[in-house]
Amino acid sequence: MRVVVVPVLSDNYSYLLIDDEKKIAACVDPAEAHLVLAKAKEENVEIVAVLTTHHHYDHAGGNAEMAKQVPGIKIFGGRIDKVAACTDPLDHGNKFTIGSIEVLALHTPGHTKGSICYFCCVPGKEKEGLVFTGDTLFVAGCGRMFESTPEEFHHSLVTVLGALPPETQVYCGHEYTVKNLQFATAVDGGNETLRQMIDWAQEQKVQRKFTVPSTMKNEWLINPFLRSGDDQMRSICPGCSPVEVFATLRKKKDSF
Repeated sequence: MRVVVVPVLSDNYSYLLIDDEKKIAACVDPAEAHLVLAKAKEENVEIVAVLTTHHHYDHAGGNAEMAKQVPGIKIFGGRIDKVAACTDPLDHGNKFTIGSIEVLALHTPGHTKGSICYFCCVPGKEKEGLVFTGDTLFVAGCGRMFESTPEEFHHSLVTVLGALPPETQVYCGHEYTVKNLQFATAVDGGNETLRQMIDWAQEQKVQRKFTVPSTMKNEWLINPFLRSGDDQMRSICPGCSPVEVFATLRKKKDSF
């Protein structure tokens, strides 16, 4: 199992999830189909599926072109998300395979009501797995809350994604890391891990390098939205529940 990052649009990430033995791949959120197809050709793999995290155009906008260019391709997406060109609608807990790679669909409402994250692993090696999170979970952040409630979004982050093994690699949908870390530092100024990471992220940006993947372990250390139940975050909303802290953080981030 191997992941190739494919930058698309201005700051989006698409990905190739590759089974090298079988020379096949799934592409994740191929908003610019021609770039993803070109990368697959460069990697000498055949794309057999599209994994769509949510219906927004900057993630699903290339699906129809993928269907046109790759006859018979499977296009996965959340059942209630009405993903463009979807052939295989998914519910929470559905599993399927890309070659020897097992893919588990996780329904994660928050950014959109039907958002799906994809946990991928070789069976029996779950601790070496990875997750494609679209605009649900970013490095040090989360997406805007468009179609769901704070309770739903908090549950998606803390209970659903938070249950994944700490070693799980996190591949998100946008390169927002520096801005997210700046906000995280503003609301969690005593976090030494954050201060170290922001220097690294800024250097990556200068060198035009990626800041993905993160890991779930790292996100539990730096991501204020995941950490909304921690005592350190209570000053954001004294006396509030973790969900209320989360909602307050999301509102603050919207205008940051």
